Amino acid sequence: MKLSEARAVVTGGASGLGNAVGRLVSSRGGRVCLLDVQAEQGEAAARELGASASFIACDVTQESAVDAAMRTAHERMQGLNLLVNCAGIVGAGRVLGKKGPMSAQFFSRVVQINLIGTFLCDKAAAALMQSNMPNAEGERGLLIHTSSVAAYEGQIGQAAYSATKAGVAGMVLPIARELAMFGIRCVAIAPGIFLTPMAAAMPAEIQESLARQVPFPPRLGRPEEFAELVAAVFEMPMLNGTTIRLDGAIRMQPK
Repeated sequence: MKLSEARAVVTGGASGLGNAVGRLVSSRGGRVCLLDVQAEQGEAAARELGASASFIACDVTQESAVDAAMRTAHERMQGLNLLVNCAGIVGAGRVLGKKGPMSAQFFSRVVQINLIGTFLCDKAAAALMQSNMPNAEGERGLLIHTSSVAAYEGQIGQAAYSATKAGVAGMVLPIARELAMFGIRCVAIAPGIFLTPMAAAMPAEIQESLARQVPFPPRLGRPEEFAELVAAVFEMPMLNGTTIRLDGAIRMQPK
């Protein structure tokens, strides 16, 4: 598949990694539908991309909303062959914090958004992709998960976040195996420390300290680099059922 042929749904598309993916797809001739809970920011992002883009307000934890959003995106773009799951929250918190043990409600919210939200989007997109006309190699679509290096080296305060990022990586192989009969691939990307809006809001000295932890290149990752990897995965059919670290060789310390 070529990116110019992409009909992409990108969750968390109003900002950060998702927005970078949307911009790249649009710039290379594909069509994109951005999904996010941030309606005003999402609408503005879609307008900036022009006629090839649109926005749908969607909470990925709500199954009926996800199903409806995927159907609407499919209709608007006259197809759907790429889903990039970027919606998520950090959910930092200690198991035994200053105010007591972490609540089940806090842990559950991180799971609902990061893990279950990814699953709900996967199944809704795959249900539509299975009816696509296959290309010469029998391919019909691609599902991309956003994992994290925290799935492997979770830091103190990341118990909930790391669990979900390990979960989205862990789903990849069984989903890829199951959907192979339909020509639908599934791949996860595990980014390191990227210059997302959250990182950009940190004081300069903290950003510099984080950058120094990256062996090479000694800087924070750029959202555009994440988007370029999405494009490469989309155009490389042999990439399937795996998680790709995009982290400058960083291995996170306990804190």
